[in-house]
Amino acid sequence: MTLSALVRRCAQFIPVFFGITVLSFTLIHLAPSDPVSVRLSLGGIAVDPVTAAQMRTEMGLDRPLPIQYGDWLMRFLHGDMGISYRSGRPVSALLLQALPYTLAIAASAILLTLLISLPLGIAMAAYRNSALDCTVRFLTFIGNAVPSFIVGILLMFLFSYQLGWIPVLAGNSPIGMVLPTAVLALIMSARYIRQIRAATLDELAKDYIIGLRARGITECRILFGNVLKNIMGVVVTLTAISVGSLLGGVVIIETLFSRPGVGSLLMTAISSRDYPVIQAAVVWMVLAYFVVNLLADLSYRRFNPRVRGC
Repeated sequence: MTLSALVRRCAQFIPVFFGITVLSFTLIHLAPSDPVSVRLSLGGIAVDPVTAAQMRTEMGLDRPLPIQYGDWLMRFLHGDMGISYRSGRPVSALLLQALPYTLAIAASAILLTLLISLPLGIAMAAYRNSALDCTVRFLTFIGNAVPSFIVGILLMFLFSYQLGWIPVLAGNSPIGMVLPTAVLALIMSARYIRQIRAATLDELAKDYIIGLRARGITECRILFGNVLKNIMGVVVTLTAISVGSLLGGVVIIETLFSRPGVGSLLMTAISSRDYPVIQAAVVWMVLAYFVVNLLADLSYRRFNPRVRGC
């Protein structure tokens, strides 16, 4: 990708960023109740109209919505994400505290998914319609249909309750990463395997494979030396989509396994109408999607020479 193309991609992202932030800012403010009523009701205090109006004035919630958005945007452009209504801490500190947990889960889940999906998907294509192919396709069909929280509960029941290998509430210890990573890897592998199998079958049907076999190249070398390289565009695309979602925080998994990542932070902020935290989480997800997709585009051009000049 040339420098001008890179600049053009970044310029195209600017209106998308503003559009998403405006939409999210509007929707969260249109939701029923607000931070004042939620805070007073959670504290067991009857919502006094005078007190509530005073708190809204102090928090700046009585101003018109466009002015509130403009103030937030100016602070954000100066590096200030605001103060959490719920905890009173800087939003940037909360986000930086949650990010390592989400990054750790995302990295480990993607790595395990690729370790499972690449060899299985290629092997299934190489032994098409075999017992291995039929069995794994059936399992991936189930994996695509079962929700992630069901898989999480089953793994928790088996490894925590029945076998006692992993504590139910492992806290922030390294062993607490095992089950969340396994759940995400199993769910994502169900999609990856089918896509990699299809891409491998398409590649094996091309003429150059016949030429390689005629030259006496071993099947293993063809599969993992030539075919794997040529299907990396599909793998990069799948990885970009998954990483973008994972970096946004897997709300259900982080909540189920009590992992204090971005997903859990966002869930708590939504329930308490913590507008600054919600908006910061939205910005993080937008930036994560943009950066990951940009890197995926660069990687795709590396594996596909036909688009390098675009």
